[in-house]
Amino acid sequence: MAGRFAPRPTRTTVRGGHVAVPADASGGVPRQAVAPGRTRTWTPPWPVDLGLVLGPLRRGPGDPTFRATPDGAVWRASRTPVGAGTLRVSARGGVVRGEAWGPGSEWLLEQLPEMLGAADDPDAFEPRHRLVAVARHRRPGLRLTRTGLVLESLIPSVLEQKVTTDEAYRAWRLLVRKFGEPAPGPAPERMSVMPESRTWALIPSWEWHRAGVDNKRASTILRAVRVAGRLEEAVGMEPGAAQARLELVSGIGPWTSAETVQRSHGAADSVTVGDLHLPGIVGYALAGDRDADDSVMLSLLEPYSGQRHRAARLILLSGRAPARRVPRMPRGDIGRL
Repeated sequence: MAGRFAPRPTRTTVRGGHVAVPADASGGVPRQAVAPGRTRTWTPPWPVDLGLVLGPLRRGPGDPTFRATPDGAVWRASRTPVGAGTLRVSARGGVVRGEAWGPGSEWLLEQLPEMLGAADDPDAFEPRHRLVAVARHRRPGLRLTRTGLVLESLIPSVLEQKVTTDEAYRAWRLLVRKFGEPAPGPAPERMSVMPESRTWALIPSWEWHRAGVDNKRASTILRAVRVAGRLEEAVGMEPGAAQARLELVSGIGPWTSAETVQRSHGAADSVTVGDLHLPGIVGYALAGDRDADDSVMLSLLEPYSGQRHRAARLILLSGRAPARRVPRMPRGDIGRL
């Protein structure tokens, strides 16, 4: 029965990086006439699940840089090494079609296979627990994305430090919409490319405050964008070395660096430590221990050495998580102070 029906999304599976992408309905949802852009078609030798692969790149349902549309496509607005670009990805009949606009269009299309998991090797993963094996069986399209972009994953990860996801998503949404630039081409309404490094550095202190970002997180981002070039060079490093370089910036620790390289490098072993919920979820799923800490989590994931991040994602996607024992953390808004 495990493979017959798609599991219903839960709070845990959504956190595991799953975005509901509608089935291709292009026959019933006509597309408007669009300005010509660059195109690329690619036929991967594996099943493609755009929602699973690209889901971790979305920072909340209102992310200005990410959109899943009713015609079954995923849109992304990115700041590439050669400029802003918009990418539309669709998959039909096993064929992936990419369309891109803007100065970064050629770069985005060149990166398309790796963004959809071409650099990943899921066959290297061997389930050691029944729950993990079932989750893998139910999600045959799971591959780890590799964007090749550091800052676009680093900045929202810094915003997520020590706050609720709602607060972090709101800050990202407000800052990108106000200080970014409209996505090139015929992108869906209100899509934006994140600001360039110099623009981040020039955001006034009161705008950080209005977005609900405290001085500690804002200062970390400002320190990071001052050395943006050196941080982007980390794409050419192994994930461990890349994390070490990121952590040279004060305010960036193991949690933030892992969350970054999971997306920029497709790092299969960079498990997130220092997370408020993940140890308890992993502990509960694998050992019935909802009070597990980082050391217990790492011990439980030891059989998956080299693939610990993939194992953690499959656990999250399984939907098995302990019930809440306390009310949800209240959302704060320092912008009201």
